[in-house]
Amino acid sequence: MLQDHVRTSAYHSAITFNGPSLFRDRLVMDVGAGSGILSFFAVQAGSKHVYAVEASGMAQKMQVMLKSAKGASGARNPYLADRITIVSSKIEDPSLLNKVPQVDAIISEPIGVLLVHERMLESYIYARDKFLRPGGAMLPSSGTIHLAPLSDAALWNETITKARFWQQDSFYGVDVNPYFAPAFDEYFSSPVVGCFSPTTLMSDSVIHEVDFHTVSMAELKEFVIPVEWNIKYTGVMHGVAGWFDLAFVPPMSSLHQGTAPSAVYMSTGPQSPATHWQQVRMLFKQPLAVNAGQVLRGAILMKVNDQRSYDISAKVIALDYEESVQTSDDALVQLFETKKSRTRTALWYLHEQIYNYSYTGESLEVPRPEAANMYLPVDQLLAESAAPATANSQSYVGGNVDTTIASVQGIPNSVTDFVIKTGSSSMQI
Repeated sequence: MLQDHVRTSAYHSAITFNGPSLFRDRLVMDVGAGSGILSFFAVQAGSKHVYAVEASGMAQKMQVMLKSAKGASGARNPYLADRITIVSSKIEDPSLLNKVPQVDAIISEPIGVLLVHERMLESYIYARDKFLRPGGAMLPSSGTIHLAPLSDAALWNETITKARFWQQDSFYGVDVNPYFAPAFDEYFSSPVVGCFSPTTLMSDSVIHEVDFHTVSMAELKEFVIPVEWNIKYTGVMHGVAGWFDLAFVPPMSSLHQGTAPSAVYMSTGPQSPATHWQQVRMLFKQPLAVNAGQVLRGAILMKVNDQRSYDISAKVIALDYEESVQTSDDALVQLFETKKSRTRTALWYLHEQIYNYSYTGESLEVPRPEAANMYLPVDQLLAESAAPATANSQSYVGGNVDTTIASVQGIPNSVTDFVIKTGSSSMQI
């Protein structure tokens, strides 16, 4: 993970840029410290002392680094000497309450696929509740899950081909058909981790934000993401794509008086540079034909399981726009039962993820939606050439969006603290 430049540079920027305002002369906790790299960054940023909590054998590896900082001759990283205490334990160990003081900031990399896989976020929140002083900072400060409808015939065909292997009457004389049904269920309940082209997305994503300063443990363990996707292309929806963003924005209450924060953001989306988390695709057992202008509505439920991951269940229905406007959420439940040909349900197990590395990036040619068997309405297709392109025009869902930070404005007495203005929009963090 250290070789993941996007991830490591985002953390380095978030910590060092906030050195004068947040970390200088402060007590810091690093939860799940691993190699200790975040603890080292915190010392570089001026922290008074860092408590690096690590339950694995990496705690001993960290100790080697700290010993080398105090070498009699040729010390390496001497600035680390006497600045870090390694706590070889799980953060949930009750004895730590008497060993580790309250800290001013907690740093951690508790993130898994689709933000929540591995359930390390629960340890991050536990540390917040037990060790963070009132008004202290969490870095990262929030995470945002993105979900979007996906058209990916190649991946769906590859998956069904794997399952159809078991539809053989005589495999070396053995009828293996009884294995087909469980194999079919297993393949289509396994999320596929890997990068994919943004041109395979059929609409903008819906989002679910998790504020690490305020989220409760119960809210982490089970949550519903309402779905309302405005379909932009006629085509076949093969499933749901997912990724996440991270924000590093310390609250005003955590900063030294008279200082300002530095906001840092990182995305694992298909339009961004690849990370070791990549993205995830979750396939329907039966694809769904949709038309441009339709609205897909429903919900996706994410609930923890005993595999340190999540079960993800989904139910969506395709509605004409006018039909959607006239349909309340209560009426939607009835439509799921009466319009089954337009409804899809699915159950995916995030811990059963498999990997697909076939996507290697876009060609130099401008990607067109029809390359993914998705088709624009004729009037939009003709309009592409009817008017000259502008600097801000974006033809497809996968088009580039300007996310350069233009300004950061603090909100006094607010939990969310900031309005971030970018080149294309503003968002409250």
